[in-house]
This record gives sequence, C-alpha cells and structure tokens, in this order.
Amino acid sequence: MEDNFNNYSLLNKINVSRETYLDFESYISMLLDKNQHINIISKKTAKINIIRERHIIDSAQAIDFVDLNSNTTYDLGSGGGMPGIVIAIIFKNLKKSMQFTLYEKSHHKSKFLKEVSKKLKLNTKVIQEDIFKSTKLKSGTILARAFKPLPLVLELVHKNFSTYKNLVIFMGKNGKQVLKEASKNWDFEYKEKRSITSEDSFLLNIKNIKKK
Repeated sequence: MEDNFNNYSLLNKINVSRETYLDFESYISMLLDKNQHINIISKKTAKINIIRERHIIDSAQAIDFVDLNSNTTYDLGSGGGMPGIVIAIIFKNLKKSMQFTLYEKSHHKSKFLKEVSKKLKLNTKVIQEDIFKSTKLKSGTILARAFKPLPLVLELVHKNFSTYKNLVIFMGKNGKQVLKEASKNWDFEYKEKRSITSEDSFLLNIKNIKKK
C-alpha cells in the first residue's frame, strides 16, 4: 500500500491523510469495476495509474479554491465524480461538513455516484437532472471539469445561480485563447493556477460574473 501513497506524491502540498488515500483507492476500484459494464470513463484511461494522475490528482488540486466558509459546493455534470467525489473524499477526512451537490443527467452515472457516496460515507447529494433546466440555485463554490466550454458555463452560472461564491473551471491547452474570447462578452475577476498534472492546462478561479 505504501507504493500507492507514493503515487500521490503530487498532492504532498495538500494535507492528505492516509484514510483519504485509502478512499481514493476504493473509489478507483469501483470505477474500474463499473467501467467494465458501462462507460463511466474512457476505456483508454481506465487503467489504475492513469486514473490516479489524470482523474484523482487532477481533480484534487481544485481544493485550493473551494470556499471553506460555505456549506455547499456544486459539481456541474459530475460524470464519474471528477472532481466532486474526489473533493468530497478529501473533505470527509478533513472532518469538514461541506455538502457536495453532484448534478449528472445520466441515469447510470448518477446511480454510480450514489453507490460510491454510500460506500465511502460521503456528504453528497446526487441530482439526476439537466442543470441547464434548474434555476435559482445557491452554492458556495461551483466546480466544472470536462463539462462545457467556458462561455456556456459562465452563462449557466450567471443565469441559473441566484447566489454563489466562485466558479472553478479546468482549462485545457487552448485555454488562454478561450479565456480571451470569453472576456469579450463577459466581465469577471479571476485567478489562474497552473495544473500539477499537465503543463498545457490550468485552473481558473472566477468571481463576480457579469455580462458586458
């Protein structure tokens, strides 16, 4: 098991407990098992080492931007639970009482999220709906990873959330250009954080979204 802990060395800056690593490993096992029956993640990435780095570690780095003074965090289009389940695991072991609301319109993926949450005793609420059809939502932090393009996410948060603290969105290699284009139609404050798993990627912490 000690070798497995070493595989998470990129998370050394985060005070991650032994129990958190054990939960990560349980989660990975559940992902791999379920992925044999339905596509939770791409078959190409359904290997333990790839899941650890590309999904678990990549998702975990968002914790730096999660608003600790709020009691709710939303994950938009949670899919297999990245980043919502991953951050919920960290919070459970930090003894924080944050509830993670996971929006996922797929029946199979929503069912999987509920199974993981129950087994790992996570403080989550899984909502099987299209979040674009939900309104007057209230959240602290909003997470978006591999969900929709930045302009669509900005529109969604601006239109469908009545209150929120910040939006954390994962950006890929074309992120700088996407950010520049989005800034033509939107005003917002933001901070960048370089991804610890990819030199071409970064995270944006966005606040105060307004339409121009």
